[in-house]
Amino acid sequence: MVVPAEDELEDHQQKDISAEQSVDFPDGGLRAWLVVLGTFFSAFASFGYVNAWGVFQTYYEQTMLKGYSPSAIAWIGSVQCALVLFPALVCGRLFDLGIFKLPFLGASILVVACTLLVGQCKQYWQFFLCQGVGIGIGCGMVFGPAMGIIGQWFRKKRGLAMGFAALGSSVGGTVFPIAAQRLIPRLGFSWTMRILGFILMFVLVISNITLTRRLPPRNVSGGLFNLAAFKDPPFSTYAIAVFTGFLGLYTILTYIDLSALAVGLSPDMAAYLVAIANMSSGLGRIATGIMADRIGALNFIITTTSFAGALSFAWPFAKTEASLIVITVLYGFMYGSFVSGLLLPVYELEEITNAGQRTGMIMSIGAIGALFGIPISGEIIKASKGFEVVGYYAGSTITVSAVFMLTTRQLVLKRLRGKF
Repeated sequence: MVVPAEDELEDHQQKDISAEQSVDFPDGGLRAWLVVLGTFFSAFASFGYVNAWGVFQTYYEQTMLKGYSPSAIAWIGSVQCALVLFPALVCGRLFDLGIFKLPFLGASILVVACTLLVGQCKQYWQFFLCQGVGIGIGCGMVFGPAMGIIGQWFRKKRGLAMGFAALGSSVGGTVFPIAAQRLIPRLGFSWTMRILGFILMFVLVISNITLTRRLPPRNVSGGLFNLAAFKDPPFSTYAIAVFTGFLGLYTILTYIDLSALAVGLSPDMAAYLVAIANMSSGLGRIATGIMADRIGALNFIITTTSFAGALSFAWPFAKTEASLIVITVLYGFMYGSFVSGLLLPVYELEEITNAGQRTGMIMSIGAIGALFGIPISGEIIKASKGFEVVGYYAGSTITVSAVFMLTTRQLVLKRLRGKF
């Protein structure tokens, strides 16, 4: 059958569609939605936990690590954020090979153990190893393969399922900052970390019980990092979009409470801004899941990423409690859209059986951006003694990300209108 030129998609999209059509996706049912529940809790205990870093950054600057610069302390958070993404390179490869349960269990134990150890830390290097490296690696090995499982159980409702699963990040990012803020003054830092550890233990037990693979393993060529993938222009441009996005994405989430303190907000209100942003991000995740199924994931996150860039430019000029709350709510929505939707286009760029490798590559590239983004922002704040310049930095990198997303879309569709 000859397809009219204006209705053609790229060859790699046609390959993906034919490959997926040969697989019978449940797209619902008790077992599939239990997988979504398990993924929800894995996101709660990984990305949600790491999203609470802003509260720890402020607490360490004021108490336990007050002799260190904000940029030095930020390295703990940036390593943690990067390692949530970077292990996907290994986990994605293991996932394609059918190896999931044992690494996931080991990572769950690591997250809980390191959280308990953080409560005993006294020196910078101890916090760096336990909270930066240990929790980062554990959360990365929990988050990456769990999100990959969704693609094996859903196709038509994949965006919706991913949205609800990623909602766990928002709930965790709301619960952990509030819990830490309320418990530390009453019980002390050590007991607060123990309580957080018990919460993590409970939710990760549920994830270990409910999460399971559905499709048979596949030995995908190219090893851990398949450089041949970058011969595909859409994949390459999308990888650049993810990298530049993560360079600026965490700036507001990390430093908005410090900027709030600088303009006179109370410490309690400043700490709640992180929780408000993560709560708002839940709406962004759900909206992205719904809109991805209707108009295409990339079509929607191009818009929300552009707005995130604009809000980053505006953030330093928010000098009142009301304006900071507005920025926080709106930015949280846009941030949630970015992180919940960034893997969905990868499923459309490659066969679903290769998704573990490709999503692992994309997340690892994003990890490099996350690793350097927060310390760069910290150095800019230190050098400029304010937040205006760092707002320009974050806004510029996120806007560049939106431009590369738009380029990816054009390379795939080759027209102005279309679902992708």
